[in-house]
Amino acid sequence: MNDYSDMFAAELTGWNALRYTQRGVAPSVTEGPFTIERHVADAVAVLDQHGVAAATVLGHSWGGYLAMQLTARAPGRVAALVLAEPLGAVGDGGMAAAGAEFTARATPEALARIAELDALTPTSKEQETAVALEYFRLDWPGMFAVPADAPPVPANVQVNPEAFEQTSASIAEAVERGDLPGLLSGFTGPVEVVAGQRSPFPLDAAQSTAAVFPDAHLTVVPGAGHQVWHEAPGSVAAALRRIAVRLA
Repeated sequence: MNDYSDMFAAELTGWNALRYTQRGVAPSVTEGPFTIERHVADAVAVLDQHGVAAATVLGHSWGGYLAMQLTARAPGRVAALVLAEPLGAVGDGGMAAAGAEFTARATPEALARIAELDALTPTSKEQETAVALEYFRLDWPGMFAVPADAPPVPANVQVNPEAFEQTSASIAEAVERGDLPGLLSGFTGPVEVVAGQRSPFPLDAAQSTAAVFPDAHLTVVPGAGHQVWHEAPGSVAAALRRIAVRLA
């Protein structure tokens, strides 16, 4: 999907922040391959374009997993990590548990519509994209601590189902290899992991991720969901401040 970091832009105050839309959605490159290797190379290209030797890398959800893959594959380019509600580094990263929790949080009406979408066979790329976007909108409330109080889905959200499917397949291959924790164990920079207490992702995914690093600090934010900055404004900014102190 397209970049949504404007939703927590206030958390980045004081930092020289580089934000980019990942491969798959305009104005970025829309064609593949959509693999972890390609996504990492794209992130390195962003750093190269702006002349950044090493950055504090902030990632949310899949972006947190990508940040860890960047650290594992190009460790010299990462000075520090802030992982906000990341897909975990250990095992399946909490994906199966999160999927079950999204289902548990959905309303009966949403579940009925999801069943209808599951039975569809899109006949065009446009229809496939529309279906993928509707899946996202149906899942959206479950990202928040209280689904009924979720804010509206941003009007500018775009999705690329091909990119999602291929990236998911690449993640599954990485999970099967199981080498990410070992690769990250050699990273000596400071790491902040921020987890929402009421996230659909299990807390043990964040705990096991923090345990992988030699110098990681885990913060569990009370009453926060997957998008921790929404229910707990300032929680990501606080993690970034701690990183600044630790780097200094």
